[in-house]
Amino acid sequence: MTIERASGILLHPTSLPSHWGVGDIGPEAYKFIDFLHASGQRIWQMLPLGPTGYGDSPYQSLSAFAGNPMLISPTLLQEMGLLHDTDIDEQWFPDEHVDFGNVIPFKYGLLKKAHDNFSADTPSAIVKLYDQFCREQAHWLDDLCLFAALKEFHQGKPWVSWPTELVQRRPEALSAWAEKLADKIVRHRFIQFLFFHQWQQLHAYAASRAISIIGDIPIFVAHDSSDVWSHQEWFYLDKQGEPTVVAGVPPDYFSETGQRWGNPLFNWPQMKKEKYSFWVKRFELLTSMFDFIRIDHFRGFAGYWEIPAVEETAINGTWQKGPGTDLFQAIEAQLGSEVPIIAEDLGVITEDVTEMLTALGFPGMAVLQFGFEGVENGLNSSPFLPHNHQKNQVVYTGTHDNDTVRGWWEKQPEEVMDFTRRYLNIDGRIIHRDMIRAALGSVAHLAIFPLQDLLGLGNEARMNVPGTAGGNWQWRCAGRDLSPDLAADLLQMTQLYGRTAPAESEQAEEESVGETEAEENK
Repeated sequence: MTIERASGILLHPTSLPSHWGVGDIGPEAYKFIDFLHASGQRIWQMLPLGPTGYGDSPYQSLSAFAGNPMLISPTLLQEMGLLHDTDIDEQWFPDEHVDFGNVIPFKYGLLKKAHDNFSADTPSAIVKLYDQFCREQAHWLDDLCLFAALKEFHQGKPWVSWPTELVQRRPEALSAWAEKLADKIVRHRFIQFLFFHQWQQLHAYAASRAISIIGDIPIFVAHDSSDVWSHQEWFYLDKQGEPTVVAGVPPDYFSETGQRWGNPLFNWPQMKKEKYSFWVKRFELLTSMFDFIRIDHFRGFAGYWEIPAVEETAINGTWQKGPGTDLFQAIEAQLGSEVPIIAEDLGVITEDVTEMLTALGFPGMAVLQFGFEGVENGLNSSPFLPHNHQKNQVVYTGTHDNDTVRGWWEKQPEEVMDFTRRYLNIDGRIIHRDMIRAALGSVAHLAIFPLQDLLGLGNEARMNVPGTAGGNWQWRCAGRDLSPDLAADLLQMTQLYGRTAPAESEQAEEESVGETEAEENK
């Protein structure tokens, strides 16, 4: 870790305020970076940024490389001259959650108009950047755009239901369809350029405000994705392209029947023969986009839960050996040793996972909510309690899969509440703030808390309930939530526990005071 001691906020861009029905990487994202800076934070952690498929989950992406078109800012497209007022049909969207069913077709309509406006009148500098992007990212971009165009033509149906010639990727069929859908392919290519262009500008702005961004990389990819369709040899599939075995986890904290994720499993021997090229290219792109990369379900590289595809739950699975350190040694050999990884080492952690994590030196995670559970006879020995934390670790009040701290607290039995009060020396009336203070006071290098916890919100603001298919990923904050008073309070707590850089601390405090005075003078 290059940051010795810092803290930050977990917030997916879709949860930002926006006039367009879903948060994006436009003006409100810049304002959030300013809030982080003013409050003494140095980290913005996000969920995966790929295009989502069924269920709108960031962890079920249509591509391991592409950006989510829903995150493109129409406001910035207006500033670029790619959208005009006459292109926009006003539409009302709720402020408190994302209505994906209506937002997705609305925003795709805007992006189509932006592409229509991309013409000879577009500044040559933008055209040059577009051409460069297409050349540099061709290794995934060409397959993705053909896949997206075919999926659009087939009304969104999964690729295994397409004509056999396409399922089997017969070269003559791919060429014929590429010619037939040329206009759609070009449009999808342009949309990806817009995402990465806006992302690079946002990332640069974050760096100018001393904010590092933690990205998130799912270990598995969605079956209905460009990656699986274009490289079927990398996965365990039958002749029709259907998975023979799928990913998940055994019964655990979140579910008595485990979690059957349904992702196809990697054919690791085949990937090793190809020097793990998929993973090398994946990390190469993500290290250019983020300052740190959190690997979701890291334990799957040591051993993963293999579920026969015919099983409806995850109960009847078996543990299989993963690639272990061999994969990361291959990545290091090709990209260098500075791949900044955070390992999500939650769940069933066996000795082989611990050994792999120790050998690689990646920081793991500690979740405070888990730490205060499991009380017996008034005592608790959880490794997630603050006194058991390690420096090479990232402590969270909760993750996107947890309830909010307040929602969690309201469901706890009295014995957990009693232990927590005694341990933290609190009365529990502002439990969200108490848990943030506990995270900030930890010896762990990084302390991260969801924005919902900073705002003290309850279960209604939960981002995801594992094992459920609908109603997730929809929460949004309001612009008024990120107030100067909140920034000033968080800044004081962050300074108290030594998580601000000295020079930045004084500057952030001055800016926070100035913003407060400006608000009072309005």
